[in-house]
Amino acid sequence: MPSKSYPKHDINQVFDSIQAVITGGGVADNAMDEMSFLNRLFAALPVEAVEYGMQFLHGRRDLPASCEEILPLYIRFVNLVEYCEIVEKMKEIPSAPTPEELQMRIRMNQTLDELEKSFCQPLLGFRFNKDLPEATIDPDTLPKADLKSDSDAADPADEQQGSALHLMNSLAPVWLCRDAVRTALFYEEKLGFKSTHLDDESMPHIRITRDNIEIIIISADNEELASSEARVRDIRHGLGMYDLYIFASEPMLLQMELVRNGVKVRKSLEESDQDMHTNREFVFEDNEGRYICVSQRLQ
Repeated sequence: MPSKSYPKHDINQVFDSIQAVITGGGVADNAMDEMSFLNRLFAALPVEAVEYGMQFLHGRRDLPASCEEILPLYIRFVNLVEYCEIVEKMKEIPSAPTPEELQMRIRMNQTLDELEKSFCQPLLGFRFNKDLPEATIDPDTLPKADLKSDSDAADPADEQQGSALHLMNSLAPVWLCRDAVRTALFYEEKLGFKSTHLDDESMPHIRITRDNIEIIIISADNEELASSEARVRDIRHGLGMYDLYIFASEPMLLQMELVRNGVKVRKSLEESDQDMHTNREFVFEDNEGRYICVSQRLQ
């Protein structure tokens, strides 16, 4: 069982500490993949389910019956935390180990071997595939658990409002680009977007999408750029504003992905502080100089 002290409610800090241990080396080749897999599953769960996972980490075992279906995720999460603690202990090599210390290190090595056997194994009906995007884990396909108490039952008025027809389903900003094709390639190769080339009578454009994000890009000549979007962009940057604000389930994983792909990060992800209500966010720059902020909602 884990023995270190962890935040009571912020699971992102726990994953940050796991990442720090894994990037320090001395772990299984697929340890980072295991962390990514578990993080994606947690990101698809409701807030209450994540909170129960944190309680499980802190030793609570009398969880509601509604948690039974996702209990394997909690167990794998705690196992990974314990694995990282052992890795840290193994790095503390005594100069003159006693027989007892040698026996302890043998047992720790054996425990690591046992914990590594579960890395990237199927979980909650999902199989790990590092080549698939995070959106592959669909929250709607995760085990359903009613995590609300009777006192939290939905108000009939709320149910009626939730079932109302939404006349506005989503939105997409429209960006003018010096070269829409080149920009589409940048977003495909560096940011994991997919492009759909559209050519209608009113506005020939390219639609780029990833997860729930959709952007429309259009080629424009220098005169159009100088008189419109480029000028507005300079004003935004001068005021410390961004060209786009994206909410992400886990910005840490996204920043790691973009850095690996060589995207220019203007502001790195700040360490979350459980005593301060601040968003965890980072800012990157695209191929045409736009500043895009990726932030995690506090709720």
